[in-house]
Amino acid sequence: MIEAVSPAPKRIVVAISGASGAVYGVRLLQLLRELGGVETHLVVSDAGWLNLQQELDLPREQVEALADVVYPVRNIGGQLASGSFQCDGMVIAPCSMRTLAAVAHGLSDNLITRAADVMLKERRRLVLMVRETPLNLAHLRNMTSVTEMGGIVFPPVPAFYNKPQSIAELVDHTVSRVIDLLGLPQPNSPRWSGL
Repeated sequence: MIEAVSPAPKRIVVAISGASGAVYGVRLLQLLRELGGVETHLVVSDAGWLNLQQELDLPREQVEALADVVYPVRNIGGQLASGSFQCDGMVIAPCSMRTLAAVAHGLSDNLITRAADVMLKERRRLVLMVRETPLNLAHLRNMTSVTEMGGIVFPPVPAFYNKPQSIAELVDHTVSRVIDLLGLPQPNSPRWSGL
């Protein structure tokens, strides 16, 4: 008798940088856990930890508990720094303009930017939830550069066509769209059915 082999979980890297909008990274981790079959790898910048505390009052231990594996941002030798680490996608949620610039220019000076560089060089899915407004020319050029390299620039712009009743619904809709970009099934995600 042949035993059925369970499929390997999808590996997704979630990075939280220092832009406002830490809720996107936290909610992404929560929804990926709810989906099942996903192994999450978390990296948070120093400024990201500050924003998690400032915006959400979340202690570090509570955020780390949402992920399967956690790496220090300065651990440039971590698994994520190598293309031999098999991974299905990476999301930087939120992505600061500093992190965007580092990715756009290949400055692998911490584990977030090195992991993003690996995603681009290995032609894997990379989604940057960039957070800034208004945008200056440097921001726009960096977004163009990342897009030309195969990354996806995904500003978390709220959608109102589903008539959201709360900030939580706006966040969930945005994060669900990101999960779609990772190619993960979401049977309970609301879909636009037309007018």
